[in-house]
Amino acid sequence: MSLPTVGVFTDTYLPTVNGVSYTVSLWRDRYVRRGGRQWVVYPDHPDRRPGGGEHPVGSVPLPIYPGFRVAPPRIPNGLMDVDLVHVHTPFGMGLAGRRLAADIPLVVSYHTPTPAYAAYVPGGAQIEQLVAAVADRYERWFLRQADLVVFPSAATRDAFSVGAASEPEMTVISNGIDLERFAPAPADPVVDAALSDERPTIGYTGRLGHEKQLDELLLAAAALDVQVLIGGDGPARTELEGIARQQDVDATFLGFLPRDTLPGFYSALDLFVFPSPVETQGLVAMEAIACGTPVIAADAAALSETVTDGIDGLHYPPRDIDALHAAIEMGLRTQETLEAGCARQRASLGVGASIDELLKHYRRLV
Repeated sequence: MSLPTVGVFTDTYLPTVNGVSYTVSLWRDRYVRRGGRQWVVYPDHPDRRPGGGEHPVGSVPLPIYPGFRVAPPRIPNGLMDVDLVHVHTPFGMGLAGRRLAADIPLVVSYHTPTPAYAAYVPGGAQIEQLVAAVADRYERWFLRQADLVVFPSAATRDAFSVGAASEPEMTVISNGIDLERFAPAPADPVVDAALSDERPTIGYTGRLGHEKQLDELLLAAAALDVQVLIGGDGPARTELEGIARQQDVDATFLGFLPRDTLPGFYSALDLFVFPSPVETQGLVAMEAIACGTPVIAADAAALSETVTDGIDGLHYPPRDIDALHAAIEMGLRTQETLEAGCARQRASLGVGASIDELLKHYRRLV
């Protein structure tokens, strides 16, 4: 049986590296492997030449969120006929996808709690609250247009749902990760050169955004005899480097890490620390676990679900630095047990099962 042809609309795509662009590209790769077709519509980027089936739309940088670009809700010329539309954003490209889906099914993936990013809008606390409220109302309006909304975790679905009669059909499908890539691996020379042979190494990689609350990692590390490795970049990096200096933390900021080096980075850590309270799933936590590294995570949002306490990591209450300190110490003491738990969990994290579930819904809708 042939697979439905899908028009995919996203506001973020390669070469930008984040959870959304990673999921869109990984799902497309696996869908195409199975013989399906997906046409991807995304804001253009000066560093990417479109490949087959990719349809960039003219865009400009987003001033309040460095590294992102915005494009008008335009359906590009040359986009071939599709059986359904799957959008990964409620904004520019999502609105274009909604227009294209006037007479065909519309699937929406919920990746980001938009109100959580209101802090990036300048103007102070009152403006932030207003923007967050407007963003929440808009987000709910957009999702009500969908035939199906896909949430990456039950925690995210439950946080969105208020039981209203006007809510769309919802389902939970993990984003999944690429188990062909994420497995225990030796560190690349850059990471290896930064490692200490004398002390445990804890760390994080991903977008260094203020909403991730990575200051917790550094404040907890200040009272521990550990070294900290932080990969990635983002608007909070300068502030985090200042905290590390002020607290006299042995922290190395490695900057952007090519995707091929990430398995070695995760594997080099004794513990991966993830303080973010706003994750809809937490792909980097899943990647760390797949590489055999236990995760110390905030007991909040989807991380309460993604990390299984006492099996592949430990939880702590968000913003409780003493509790994070204690969780890191416990994680180091029970590291071998947690690593064995990571090995047991690994097979459940793969993207294959996600594509299986997605296909069931696609076929049902068309």
